[in-house]
Amino acid sequence: MKQQKTSSKTSDHYQIPYDFGLGGVPIGNEFTAVTDTEAQQTLEAAWKAGVRYYDTSPWYGLGLAERRFGQFLHNQNREDYVISSKVGKLLKASKKAKKSNLFPLAGSPNIVEFDYSADAVRRSIEDSLQRLGIDSLDIVFVHDLSPDNKYLEGNWLKHFEMAKQGAFPELTRMREEGLIKAWGLGVNRPEPILATIEVADPDIFLLASQYSLIDHQYALKHVFPEIRKKNIRLVMGSALNAGFISGSNRFNYGHEMPAEYMSKRRRLSAIATAHGVDLRTAALQFAAMPDVAAAVLCGARTAKQITEDARSMKVKIPADFWSELKAEKLISEEAPIKIHRSPVQSY
Repeated sequence: MKQQKTSSKTSDHYQIPYDFGLGGVPIGNEFTAVTDTEAQQTLEAAWKAGVRYYDTSPWYGLGLAERRFGQFLHNQNREDYVISSKVGKLLKASKKAKKSNLFPLAGSPNIVEFDYSADAVRRSIEDSLQRLGIDSLDIVFVHDLSPDNKYLEGNWLKHFEMAKQGAFPELTRMREEGLIKAWGLGVNRPEPILATIEVADPDIFLLASQYSLIDHQYALKHVFPEIRKKNIRLVMGSALNAGFISGSNRFNYGHEMPAEYMSKRRRLSAIATAHGVDLRTAALQFAAMPDVAAAVLCGARTAKQITEDARSMKVKIPADFWSELKAEKLISEEAPIKIHRSPVQSY
């Protein structure tokens, strides 16, 4: 089964030509240990399923995910896929790295420095290209420049000011130089996105953990309208709330699972079962439905997972299922429940 290209072009900003992508968090060994062989099998299965958009970061396994993505992708025709990575977390080799509590399953030789300066951004991109074994990035996201980033020293706004003076204009220069095609932020909170569109010229944002079946009201009412004014699109990340919707014992990368969301998951699951719908499939499609959605990213650590996730984007879900979710007030009455794009070409 081949993935579909998306058809609409709403602005002069960069448009991702694919509507579904593989996220690199699990392959970076954040949740559990994945061997190099298993990682390559997952990437091979993604490619076989037609997935042509890949998202990674120096942060995921402190270099491990990028090396694994690169091991597979550097053998593919560079024109045949889109890849995004991230900046703001600069890796440096250290003999103390393996004693760090960050990604202990990754066995990385690196420590991380949060640096949103122009020089750090350019170096970070050069380092990522070396780990990936390729000569260009399509999209660069400024990573976790957000009030929920517990590793930042001091107020996040101090780092935002550095990015405003350093990372943002440098990424714009790199876009003008043709070294990257597009840039934006990859964050779990709305405040940085809304602030960035007022002070810079981003192309696209990675909206993580903000639009899912579990939680979507704020994004729907406050983020989407502002994004539309700027003709910017969103990559929808963590539509499963880091696996929570599909049954994992974590919520948005943490192990605290709010009781209200546990209850909502049970209600969603019961309705899905009654309609013969796979809740994971519904969650992935729900994230793809807004007109501002450029693509949906889904992390996977096994070949079986990514094959099923890619297939989920093609399943037809009965309209009555969505209608009941609205009637039971489990999703907003204003939430779109129809995929707005039409396939134009298969790859």
